[in-house]
Amino acid sequence: MLMVMSKVIIIGAGGVGNVTAHKCAQVPEVFSEIVLASRTLEKCDAIAADVLAKQGIQLRTQQIDADDVAATTALLKAEEPALLINVALPYQDLPLMDACLAAGVDYLDTANYEPPNEAKFEYKWQWAYHERFRDAGLTALLGSGFDPGVTNVFCAYALKHHFDAIETIDILDANTGDHGYPFATNFNPEINIREITQNGRYWEAGEWKEVAPMSVHKVYDFPVVGPQDAYLLYHEELESLSQNIPGLKRIRFWMTFSEKYLTHLRVLENVGMTAIEAIDFKGTKIAPLEFLKAVLPDPASLGPRTRGKTCIGCDIVGIKDGQAKRIFIYNSCDHEACYREVSSQAISYTTGVPAMIGAQMILRGLWKTPGVWNMETRDPDPFMAELKLRGLAWEILELPVNQ
Repeated sequence: MLMVMSKVIIIGAGGVGNVTAHKCAQVPEVFSEIVLASRTLEKCDAIAADVLAKQGIQLRTQQIDADDVAATTALLKAEEPALLINVALPYQDLPLMDACLAAGVDYLDTANYEPPNEAKFEYKWQWAYHERFRDAGLTALLGSGFDPGVTNVFCAYALKHHFDAIETIDILDANTGDHGYPFATNFNPEINIREITQNGRYWEAGEWKEVAPMSVHKVYDFPVVGPQDAYLLYHEELESLSQNIPGLKRIRFWMTFSEKYLTHLRVLENVGMTAIEAIDFKGTKIAPLEFLKAVLPDPASLGPRTRGKTCIGCDIVGIKDGQAKRIFIYNSCDHEACYREVSSQAISYTTGVPAMIGAQMILRGLWKTPGVWNMETRDPDPFMAELKLRGLAWEILELPVNQ
């Protein structure tokens, strides 16, 4: 195992950027120098002050427009980091990958690319970079958050240690946190609402099947948080896992929502506030969803007022030693405990911690392979070990196969 002390640049100063900065600062034997950069320098400086107060580590901050490839390339060449950790917006994945190629820097993100003017997220744009990263001797690790990210690694770990073959996977994401607002989103409102207002999709029998938004529902009995209303959505890890788990017959993604949340969302949709097409307002072009984002509570502000827990995991059915087998492999986080540690609620925490761990995997040489890779294609064992060390302990439940 190669252990090196390395400089990293974190791009993005939202809730996830805050957690990633805190967690990197907790591992100085790997992250010897941390630079935090975003469009808004004041946000970077505020995070740096909190990291210094809580972790005793001094970060440096920089102002950067992540859409500006030339400016980002110049920053990377000046700083010479070993890795760029992208926790900015999904729209900025490709410009940041271009800058990494131009500057010769490894790359990591937590969410796949999404065009700004189309609510369509898929990996094809980033997978197209594989040969360029491989030929440059650079590593790009995609989706090193929780879902995608940890959920992908859960599946790879299950296949390696618990199954001879996996037949079905249901990824389930429950958040029972209460922030006290009538309506708010736990991460970027624009990205969140674009995601859940699109048609649901799942993969079965070798093809994609599509359903109307939030039209498929079930009650799932989660450990820790109990029975919750879960709705079928499309989520990006389905695309890569359907290709990389051999013999898979079906994979779906479910997320829980309260009836209060869904009522607010339906009203906003009905009056056009979730639309992404720009309209003319007093001579200015603005997308209604952009305006809605501006008036909703900032997700980064939810930390001190959120109570409750998350539970995210993979319900996996397959074959072991000729017998049918089913497990649920999951993590549960407490919002208040996360806030005490890193000044963020659990949604940001469960994304920022895996971003740091994925960065470790590259910097320590464990996942340092030239090319563009999804999480489930790497050895899951060292990542799973780090989850338990860094605040995302996981458990495995054996379940009845026919439940």
